[in-house]
Parts: sequence; C-alpha cells; structure tokens
Amino acid sequence: MKDKTTILVVDDEAKIRNILQDILELEGYQVFQAKDGHGAIEEIENKNIQLVFLDLKLPGLDGIDVLRRSMELKPDLPVIIISGHGTIKTAVEAIKLGAYDFIEKPLEAQRILITIRNALAQERTEREKKSLIKNIRERYRMIGTSGAMREVYDLIEKIAPTNSRVLITGESGTGKELVARAIHNVSPRVSGPFVMVNCAAIPHELIESELFGHKKGSFTGAISDQIGKFEHANGSTLFLDEIGDMAPTTQAKVLRAIEEGEIQRIGDPSPKNVDVRVLAATNKELKVLIEKGNFRADLFYRLNVVSIHVPPLRERKEDIEDLVAFFLQGICEENNIRMKRLSQSAFSALMQYSWSGNVRELKSFVERLVILTESDHIAEEHVRALQQVKPSFELSLDTPWDRAKQEFERQFLLSKLVANEWNVIKTAKELKLDRTNIHRKMKTYRLERPSGNG
Repeated sequence: MKDKTTILVVDDEAKIRNILQDILELEGYQVFQAKDGHGAIEEIENKNIQLVFLDLKLPGLDGIDVLRRSMELKPDLPVIIISGHGTIKTAVEAIKLGAYDFIEKPLEAQRILITIRNALAQERTEREKKSLIKNIRERYRMIGTSGAMREVYDLIEKIAPTNSRVLITGESGTGKELVARAIHNVSPRVSGPFVMVNCAAIPHELIESELFGHKKGSFTGAISDQIGKFEHANGSTLFLDEIGDMAPTTQAKVLRAIEEGEIQRIGDPSPKNVDVRVLAATNKELKVLIEKGNFRADLFYRLNVVSIHVPPLRERKEDIEDLVAFFLQGICEENNIRMKRLSQSAFSALMQYSWSGNVRELKSFVERLVILTESDHIAEEHVRALQQVKPSFELSLDTPWDRAKQEFERQFLLSKLVANEWNVIKTAKELKLDRTNIHRKMKTYRLERPSGNG
C-alpha cells in the first residue's frame, strides 16, 4: 500500500486548520496540525513532513522565523504561505526566502489543491535531479564537486533526455569518454549499447569499413559480410572519439549518415536506414582544422548542436582530494593491498603539480604511489620523490640504445629507492648490488633524496 503524502497545517485559528484538514484528507493526504511556530518546528523536526501550509501571523515565533528554520532543517521541503490581506508584502518576502508560493485568504479549495500538486511535482523533480547527479558521479566515476564540474553535470542533465548531438571537448585525460557514457546511461537509449569508435586508433583505409561495414569480397581481406558501428548503434548511441583525426573522405559519409539517417556498407548498393544518436569528442581545435581544410565545417556544425567542455585538472584542483581518495580505494581493492592513506602534506604536494596529463595522469601516479610505497601511510616525501620519475617511459625508435638503457636504469633505480624510502642498503640488497655502486649510480643520474625527510 502506497504511503500517504504528509502535510503540516500551521495556523493559530483552529477553524482554518480544521477546514484545511477536511479538504486535504478528502484528497487522500495525511494531515498534521500546529497552532504556533514552536509547535510547527517540532513537527518538522520529528515527523516526515512532505509539505507545509504556513500562516505568517503566529503567536510567539512568527511565520517568517518558522520558514527560515524550516529551510535550515529541510531545505527541499515545500512551504506554501497562507497570507491575510495585511501580510501580502511579508508573503512576497517569504517567497524570496524560499517559500514555494502564497495563497491569500479566504482560502479556495481548488486553488489549494492545484498549488499542492504543483509544489509536490517540483519537489519530486528537484529530488530526481539530485539523484541523477549522484548517479552520474557514483556509477560513471565522474568525481568532483568544483564549480567547473557542476556545470558539466548540469549540461548532462539537460541534454541526456534529448536526441541532440553533442560535441565534447577537452584535453587528453580529462574524462571525455566518461561524459559520453554518462549522457548515454541516463538517456532514453540506455537499453541499447554504447558503441565507441576511436577515430585516431583505426587506420584511414579501415575506418569506413569499421563505421559502415562491408560486403564479402568488396576489398582484399573482406572474407565475410560485416556490419559497421552505425548499425551496431541503431536505436542507441554512437561515440566518435578523437573525431578531429577522421579522414576528410570519411567525414563526408558520416555527414550523410547524420543528415539522412542512412548508411551504405562498402560493396553494397543498397543503403540502410539507421536511428543513431551521435556523440563526438576531440582534444583538437576543430575550427583551426576547418581553416586549414582538414575538417568539414558542415560536419562540425552538425556535431556541435550542444557543446560540453571538460575542464583540465589544473582548473579544478579542489577535486584532486576526492579523485585521489576514489583511486586509492579502487587500486587497493583491485590489487588486494591494505588500504593506504595520504597525509595532508602529501595532498598539498599533489595540488602543486601541473598534471598536464590530467585525471588519467593522476590515476597512474596514485597507482605508482600505492605500489611503490611500502608503508600504509603515504607522506609528502613519497610524493616528492616519485614526481622525479617521469609519468611514463616513452622513447622513440630513433633513440640510441645506450641512452634508452640509461634512461630505463635511472627510472628503475629511482623507483626502487622511493619504494625503500631511500634506504640505500636495502635497495642494494634487493638489486644484489654493492651499495657503493648504488651511490655511484645515484650521483651519475643526479638522484637525491628530497629535503625534509629526516
């Protein structure tokens, strides 16, 4: 059996309280009464009240004071003001303070019931909105409460229920794919697959087959029929990541698919209709590519119906602590490691770093911290030491062998020193080297224990 909606009627006149109670109970509401301000606050504090009718003229604690206290206790509780002729000005003030609406006396049953329905509907919408944002953050790992991230959440909430195309921009590692997944997962298309294509990872000669499919024998290596990503995403969502790397010839076919809802497999003369919501992402300035003739302006405008910019980590450093806590828990659980904690000074050191690789770099850094720090307590010295290690070991194929070997040795030795908290004897024992050899290599590679470590 569904619980009844609970309404509190606050008025110093018993006649008005009883009339309201009769009207509301006939409509199936559960009604409580309070004859003064202090009684109203007690009811709000101790009962699951879902809406309040509040008279402004009350003995002792007046209606405005009750409203203020109610907003402190339960900010989302709808309050409808009952206003006499002489309190209209005060009723307007109450609206500014957060009351939902005011009804002037004498009260009309129809107006009362309509106002209640509207107030409860708005409260339900606000509750669902907060639940949606919480759902996005928790289920799709979009971590952060900064103003910049709240703007992203608000845009996701607005556009997810629509079929609008979205262009997601931002630097590498900021979480553009997460935004796309969040849009899909709170959209009406959630029952269908989220189909992703990384346009930068697929050779230009294969991208069309990947997107649109092909018929057997249509080109060398086409040993069977294959459907493309557009068909996989029919009725659902297609995410084109790194759209700026797509070849111009493929861009023209994507444009046709978007404009006409029609695709054609390679080697198949018959077109197919598809219903696909396209989300795209890029870390490049598409307008610059357009000026250089490398990206179609008409495709840009088709994709850029709504734009979401994902801010770099350096512009939302207040989110670092939440991100690190999230990564720590996940990494420790995945690797069956006892939970580790960062000191406040360690967090401060992380805040000072530029994080050019954004959230992706931060996650990798936290993973190395967890693996290389033996202690359960990660201190500033561990962070400072590890920051001396390059985030990734990347050397081109043109790098001379001796240099590549030296760079690897430097990074490997530094990692071991950090893991052993700069204990040279312990490091030498683990590496089965003489400690004088370790000291000599530290001097060669200019590896010094950070200051302030005792």
